[in-house]
Amino acid sequence: MIRLGSNSPTRALILKNFGIDFIQNGGDFDEDSITTTNPKAFCYEATKGKFNELYKKYGVNEMPLLVADSVVTCEGKLLRKAKDLTDAKAMLELQSGNKTSVITCMIYKSKEKELVDISITTYEFEKFDEKHMQEYLDSKECFGKAGAIMVEGFCKPYIKNVVGYESCAMGLCVEKLKIFL
Repeated sequence: MIRLGSNSPTRALILKNFGIDFIQNGGDFDEDSITTTNPKAFCYEATKGKFNELYKKYGVNEMPLLVADSVVTCEGKLLRKAKDLTDAKAMLELQSGNKTSVITCMIYKSKEKELVDISITTYEFEKFDEKHMQEYLDSKECFGKAGAIMVEGFCKPYIKNVVGYESCAMGLCVEKLKIFL
């Protein structure tokens, strides 16, 4: 049994689908306190900040702690969660017909072991259909998602090429975690 230090229903689903027993306790770390615009550095700092907050609260004596965070980058730009529809649309337009990378950092710590991992999955997308993109925006599923994308949903029919694990792009590189466990 592990403690998932995340409020993400997607991360919980990934663990469940891979048969990893967990309880879920997210935190309140303020990602806006991070000043770097470097996507990989931002992802690590956000994960480390969340980990430190939850480690102070729970420790690892009862059970191991797992924390993860993801960001999206396209053309070197850091794409976080969309603030509004205009922001989401701009992110999607940037990624349409372009290469987009999802960077996921995870920190796992038990009494005996510690794993810090940064994984990257890169997608090459076909041009997004304008009508389909507007339907996706109207559904508001784009909110709460780094880069406003859902590789397992809206983006799936537009994937031309992928390098990396889909689980990484969904927010937790469970294939690496499973080997470590």
